[in-house]
Amino acid sequence: MGGKLTLAKLPSTGLNVPSGAEIVMEGKILRDKTHREWMVEMLQTYDHKRSQPVFELENLYFRNNPIFHDVLSGYSEHRLLMGMPIESKLNGELKKVFPQTKQVSMTIGGCNWLHVVVQIKKKNESDPKKIIKKTFDFHRSLKQVTIVDEDIDPNSAESVEYAMATRFQADKDLIILKNVRGSSLDPSSNQQKLQTTKIGIDATRSFLKHSDGFEIAKIPEINKIKLEKYFK
Repeated sequence: MGGKLTLAKLPSTGLNVPSGAEIVMEGKILRDKTHREWMVEMLQTYDHKRSQPVFELENLYFRNNPIFHDVLSGYSEHRLLMGMPIESKLNGELKKVFPQTKQVSMTIGGCNWLHVVVQIKKKNESDPKKIIKKTFDFHRSLKQVTIVDEDIDPNSAESVEYAMATRFQADKDLIILKNVRGSSLDPSSNQQKLQTTKIGIDATRSFLKHSDGFEIAKIPEINKIKLEKYFK
C-alpha cells in the first residue's frame, strides 16, 4: 500500500494489526468444540441449526467511543456481500464467451442470488438459449435466467416484465431443467438431495418476426423538453 498502512503491536501476543482499527478481538477458534446455532439467511428466511465453530475471546481492544459495524443478515447489505461478487463474475465470464453480452444483473426480487437478468445484443436466434445454459453453469445456485434485448433495462423489474409480456412465448422460449443441483438456501427445493427445477426465459425479440412490431415508441425530441419552462 505504498507505506500508507500503519500497524500497531498487540501487547499480549505481539501480533500486528491495522492501527486505524476501531475494535480488535483476539482469541482462538477452538478445534474440538462446536455449538448448534442458526441465523437469518440472505433469502430472509430462518436457517436450520448447524454445528458451528466456537470462538473463544481472550482480549478485547477498542478506541474511545468505537464504531462497531455489523451486517443485518437477510437484508440488502447481506445480499450485497453475497451477490455482488457473483454478478461481477457472471459479467466477466459471459462477456468472454459471448461478446454480445452487455450487462448482467442479479435481481433484488431474486434475493441477489437465485434470479439473474442478462442483457444482450442478439446476433442469432439461438443466442439466448446458449447463454441461458452457460449462465447456469457459471453459478449453480441460480434458479431463473432471463435474457433481454439492449432496449430493456435489466435492473428494472418493470422493464423486464414488459419484455416478457411482449417478446416471450412459453411454448418456444422457455427452458425447464428438472432435478438439477440448486441452492441449499431455497426452501422450496429438495433439501435432502439439494435438487431443484430451473427455468430459462428468452424475452428477446424474435428474428422470425418483423422488427418494427417490437420497437418501443418514443416521444419525439423528448430530451429537448424542459419541464421547468412550464412551471413558475
